[in-house]
Amino acid sequence: MNVLEALRQARRLLPPVSDEPELEAELLLRHCLGVDRASLYRLLTAELSDEEQQRFRDLVRRRLIHEPTAYIIGHKEFFGLDFEVTPAALIPRPETEVLVELAIEAAHKKPLADAVSIADVGTGSGAIAVALASALPEAKIRATDTSPDAIELAQRNARRHGAAKRISFLQTDLLDKLTGQVDVLVANLPYVTTTDWKALPPEIRDHEPREALDGGPGGLRVIKRLLEQAPDHLKPSGVVLAEIGDNQGRAAREVARAAFPDAAVKVMPDLSGRDRVLVVQT
Repeated sequence: MNVLEALRQARRLLPPVSDEPELEAELLLRHCLGVDRASLYRLLTAELSDEEQQRFRDLVRRRLIHEPTAYIIGHKEFFGLDFEVTPAALIPRPETEVLVELAIEAAHKKPLADAVSIADVGTGSGAIAVALASALPEAKIRATDTSPDAIELAQRNARRHGAAKRISFLQTDLLDKLTGQVDVLVANLPYVTTTDWKALPPEIRDHEPREALDGGPGGLRVIKRLLEQAPDHLKPSGVVLAEIGDNQGRAAREVARAAFPDAAVKVMPDLSGRDRVLVVQT
């Protein structure tokens, strides 16, 4: 079997579990062979060894039982950067890039934008914190998570992108152990309702950490706790940015106004025009 035949075989097998069988077949085979995309397509007529064929079959088999491709290959691109991913944290998603863009925009509005202080709450893989460190090289960034495994993963990603000295990591529940105040508080916390979590595809429900997804009966249980803590940790004219579900705009605004009665509260859409980020400007 050559490379092209292996790709074709995987493309035929993957549609029941994938909306992008061609892309996922390519990612799995690239991982199997340890090559980039350009090299893969230069090797289309190259024969695979018996060992390579078996290894590729094993990877495809894992995908066919709904293991996410990102976990199989161990990395995922986010905000133009390549991140290590493991089941210790959520797989970074494109819609969360809106949250990063809004945080960068908020930082640039500060008089000393480069020296802005930011807290990334529920950092997971560290994708948001590292993306912000990359875009704001002088920013003071702190990242928190309840999971020690997630903190270790985030630290590895910070080292991977040369940001380890510019991000301080803290294992804590939300803001419990965070001292001082920050200019920008950014969070991608669980917001899926428990009912919706139970109905998620098995790639998500059975493989990604439930504690990073399930936000309780209404979806906003953890975000509500964050907003209740946030006033004590935010500098004057500070900003809270929290990712929310696409039908949670009204409920999120109500929760935010209860915690910040004098703040400007709005919801920003993602590229599809759906509710995505709760913005609280004090």
